[in-house]
Amino acid sequence: MGRRRWLLPWVLMAPGLLWLAIFFVLPNVQMIVMSLSEGSLEQGFRFTGNIGNYVDLVAKDDFYLNYRNSLLYGGMATFLTFLIGYPLAYGIAFRGGRYKTILLFLVIAPFFTNFLIRTISWRIVLGENGPVIGGLRALHVVPPNFTVINTPLAVVSGLTYQFLPFMVLPIYVALEKVDLRLVEAAKDLFAGPWRRGGAIVGAIAGALIPVTSLAILGYLSLDFAGLRGVIPLAIAGAVVGGLIGAFLISESFVRVIFPLSLPGVFAGSILTFIPAIGDYVNAELLGNPRSQMIGNVIQSRFIDQNDYPVAAALSFILLVSILVAILVYARLLGTEELSGGVA
Repeated sequence: MGRRRWLLPWVLMAPGLLWLAIFFVLPNVQMIVMSLSEGSLEQGFRFTGNIGNYVDLVAKDDFYLNYRNSLLYGGMATFLTFLIGYPLAYGIAFRGGRYKTILLFLVIAPFFTNFLIRTISWRIVLGENGPVIGGLRALHVVPPNFTVINTPLAVVSGLTYQFLPFMVLPIYVALEKVDLRLVEAAKDLFAGPWRRGGAIVGAIAGALIPVTSLAILGYLSLDFAGLRGVIPLAIAGAVVGGLIGAFLISESFVRVIFPLSLPGVFAGSILTFIPAIGDYVNAELLGNPRSQMIGNVIQSRFIDQNDYPVAAALSFILLVSILVAILVYARLLGTEELSGGVA
């Protein structure tokens, strides 16, 4: 019996491995085969091993904008969910008390509503006369012709809203495992408020994040009017960031809590980035033709044009791009530290 104990882990993993083989490996193999095939839906597709689809996609560069939008919007949504989700998870983990269960339920409550309905509702919220734009216009914060719907900002906002729980829950689990005795020990070693350093870092980050985000999305220009609108935004961001860094962030957080929560940050980033980069619903309902993501092209090739080989090739390129991005991200964070190994 003892000689067969090595079989036990494989027996326990067998259902999961079988599931992955049937619903992940086989579909990806079929996708690769289809991308190397020729034919039509009426005449059927046959495998020829022709890499012409990939050559055409790279040579013509017709879908560069869609790939760029996918990487850009997915990356920005992941970053924004981190900025919003980390404080939320931190508050639930360390300040939630007996209300933790209720707060976690509120985080996942949107999932009880259909994804499509939530996206349409977001279109109403960001509409011309919605509570956000209508309120800002009433307060004369934005000009009368300012709009968000059918812009990249609306797409990123929708992605951030849709995938926020995927970031909050893994970070919450990681923070729940933090031994508070380590934080107390850090405080005993004079890891108090992060006054000067926090104020400087917070002010710089607070000024750069909103300005850089709007610049990437194409909302800022180099003319005088554009720069005049940037300055108040940068100042407000610097003030808020400086106050947060100086009074709300401590050295015990920087040196103890945040490093211990990196596994949750890594998991949340992956769970957010992967579905966000392949999403097409938000870009379809909240964006415009220039803000279409590669998911919209793949969906159109599959459903509307029945061009399965090209759609499969686009999907495979997207899959490889995601894997490369994840490997680079894991390398930057350090996989040994994330897995609990010794660096």
